[in-house]
Amino acid sequence: MSIGEVLAHLRTEFPDTTISKLRFLEAEGLVDPQRTASGYRKYSWNDVARLRFVLTAQRDQYLPLRVIREQLDRMEKEPPAPQRPTLVAVGTQQPRDLSDSRIPKADLLERTGVDEAVLAELEQTGLVVARPPGWYDADQVIIVEAVVGLTRFGLEVRHLRAFRNAADREVGLFTQLLAPLARQHDPAARARAADTARELQALSQRLHAALVRSGLRGELGR
Repeated sequence: MSIGEVLAHLRTEFPDTTISKLRFLEAEGLVDPQRTASGYRKYSWNDVARLRFVLTAQRDQYLPLRVIREQLDRMEKEPPAPQRPTLVAVGTQQPRDLSDSRIPKADLLERTGVDEAVLAELEQTGLVVARPPGWYDADQVIIVEAVVGLTRFGLEVRHLRAFRNAADREVGLFTQLLAPLARQHDPAARARAADTARELQALSQRLHAALVRSGLRGELGR
């Protein structure tokens, strides 16, 4: 498969994956696709399985690439024994709350590929927020990865402050809607607040994406 075909396979489960991300994982030694005589990458299904393992470990466990690479090496040397499949009721699992994840700075830097100077700039502009005494939650990793992707197209950190300002305005607006539920001591009310927050986030993302698509379509004359 070409890198574009691999991306199409993975994006159904990992929508934030980009070609740049796949190239980065290759550079880090997580996958080693073959090359054609003209230099194009050709991926096997085993390569796709390795990439899916890496992306899952990053998304669900926030493991640094070094640890994931070690796990892959062990799996190749010692294939796991067949296990009886576990039946899981579809649609009954609740989304994991990763807000309390504690990710050391070294792991964040390794996973995203940024250096400390860039991370310091992101913190100074308010795009990234460290938690005392120097940990980062899961969302900060996502923010850094997104910033890295945007800067590859020529944007600078100073251009991205508008995202922080827009997010702060949304937080203020949504907080007004959630406050009556969040202030209640009833666990059921707090659960409804959490569900409402997730739905507001999803609707906000859909609205933002549609507005950007619509605007770009007009600029491109499509």
